[in-house]
Amino acid sequence: MRVALFTNNYVPFCGGVTISVETLRRGLEARGHEVWVLAPRFPGAVDDPPRVLRYPSIPATTYPDFPLAIPFARRLAARVRDLDVDVFHAHHPFLLGPAAARLARRLGRPLVFTYHTRYEKYAHYVPFSRAVVERAAVELSARFARRADAVIAPSARVRDELVRRGVGAPLAVIPTGVDLERFRPGERGAARRALGLSLDEPLLLYVGRLDREKSVERVLVAFDHVAGTLPRARLALVGQGKEAAHLRALAARLPSASRVRFLGARPHDALPVCYQAADLFLFASETETQGLVLAEAAACGLAAVAVAAPGCDEVVRDGATGVLAKSDPTALAEAAIGLLLDHERRAAMAARARAVAEREFDVRLQIDRTLAVYAAAVAACRRR
Repeated sequence: MRVALFTNNYVPFCGGVTISVETLRRGLEARGHEVWVLAPRFPGAVDDPPRVLRYPSIPATTYPDFPLAIPFARRLAARVRDLDVDVFHAHHPFLLGPAAARLARRLGRPLVFTYHTRYEKYAHYVPFSRAVVERAAVELSARFARRADAVIAPSARVRDELVRRGVGAPLAVIPTGVDLERFRPGERGAARRALGLSLDEPLLLYVGRLDREKSVERVLVAFDHVAGTLPRARLALVGQGKEAAHLRALAARLPSASRVRFLGARPHDALPVCYQAADLFLFASETETQGLVLAEAAACGLAAVAVAAPGCDEVVRDGATGVLAKSDPTALAEAAIGLLLDHERRAAMAARARAVAEREFDVRLQIDRTLAVYAAAVAACRRR
């Protein structure tokens, strides 16, 4: 099968959609399928894998590190038409998503759409009225989903939300998979030595973008409460983003400043050692559709404390693989302290987290289910 993945987020940009697209590309190619990726062009040299085509792009005014693809490129469109693609798979309802839809309709091929993001939660990046942008994001993304031949939702809650918004296309729940051979429990001491971290102090970990919608401020304040009770505890944060300087400044003002370490961005393949080094994962985002980093942490046998919010609550099993808490820093801190003080309970949660990852988040399941969606969409398209 020949598949074209159209995405506004791709390497070298770090984020959940990039990881999801790249995981899908690798998984499909490992099964013998031919996958093309259509993505924005980033400034500077980028070492692309084969079959990646870049659209001309401009920097986003509110997030300069994030290029916006210019979706009207005749030469690229002509090249894609010559590829004889079987399935067009859009990963966004804006920019390159409509480009995929136009080509799919013109060529009589099915359009599959993955609804990765709660787009209304990113309205602060658009320099207009937030209320107007939120309403437009909801309506435009739902309209795009209604035009697709099949829609993939990363969680059951997202699927149900799309149904309420009038999406009648076949809907499949397919979380982004995790490579369980790479993301697996490891020896904590070796992992900490690799990262230059202390071997004998409780370590909490955050992995993700350092951006406003991820609520990393709550993580820092929650950890400050943890450190007030457990003065030997440390916090490591892995990631980069627009709020990095602000968050570093906030951490420096807190009493626990000396216990906080920003490790910066790490390649995705280098993340397992970060999870393996930690005693507990701490996550405060309320904007997730899946919470991929929570699934990665679970695969590495790491219990988590997260906010009881959509996306997180379908990965973390409250009381079984971690604790879901209220969003205020005090509640997060109390949950973290309880687990750090109870080694046996935390170890049992870690073991159950790995078992859940094996049962529900294995990348092979993602590829199997996605191929089933493709096959059904192709068959339905041929019957039209």
